[in-house]
Amino acid sequence: MKRLVSWTYAPAFLLGFIACGIWLPDGLILVFFAAIAVSFVTEQWLPYDPQWNHNLGDRRRDTLHALVNESLNAVGLLILPGLTVLLAIDGVWPRGWPLWEQLLLAIVLADAGITLMHYASHRIAPLWRLHAVHHSVQRLYGFNGLMKHPLHQMLEATAGLLPLILLGIPLEVAQLLALAIALQLLLQHSNVDMRLGPLRWVFAWAPVHRFHHMKYGRAGDVNFGLFFNLWDWLLGTAYYREGYRMGLGDLGIGSRPDFPVAYGAQMLDPFKPARTVKEPSLPEALR
Repeated sequence: MKRLVSWTYAPAFLLGFIACGIWLPDGLILVFFAAIAVSFVTEQWLPYDPQWNHNLGDRRRDTLHALVNESLNAVGLLILPGLTVLLAIDGVWPRGWPLWEQLLLAIVLADAGITLMHYASHRIAPLWRLHAVHHSVQRLYGFNGLMKHPLHQMLEATAGLLPLILLGIPLEVAQLLALAIALQLLLQHSNVDMRLGPLRWVFAWAPVHRFHHMKYGRAGDVNFGLFFNLWDWLLGTAYYREGYRMGLGDLGIGSRPDFPVAYGAQMLDPFKPARTVKEPSLPEALR
């Protein structure tokens, strides 16, 4: 049973809950909470690393991150119709397409914008200071995907959604897109021992994205894509090492082992001078 789940978990989780969202458009919050519950239960039952299931004093903080950032997403959806009226180019969005095709188009376009902002956040110092909050994690589990500085969250959301607003994305598609992004973030940072096979070359799920959280300096500047690995192939940043199992000692920011843990301190950290140390060397198995 566990073997079957490990091979089917990622596509079944994403497609299954998106289908639920399409079927229950007025119950997207309930669908999202159900996805969180399934994520946590499966991580306990089929963990990639059992140590990552242990609370390191970070669960309350991560819950605060999730509440704040998802609340910002909700506010964004509330003002979306007004922004669309003001900015959209009439008649561009293919409203005659089936809903799932419109959602797929939105995912592809948003993925490009978010990925490019993510890439820039590893290249431009002020953006990195904001993004570093996300990279400070010492373990990977579903909620890590929702752990971001709210200013960086807004920058990524703008990069992903502004082109869609200009094209006139309908509210119902935008709501489903927000659900799909939240589901994908749960999958990207999941502690489920999932198997992808050839799908690892296409989808940016946990077995691929874990390498992005390596603490070894620029070695972690790989696998920036949110949904798809296509953009990393184009950027030359795709990376995967078969057989290497990431552990507690591989994660975080190597030059800042004392990165603040508390929520309030993380909110202030981008605006304070940072003390850095020499980064640890890349393990031979990852060279």
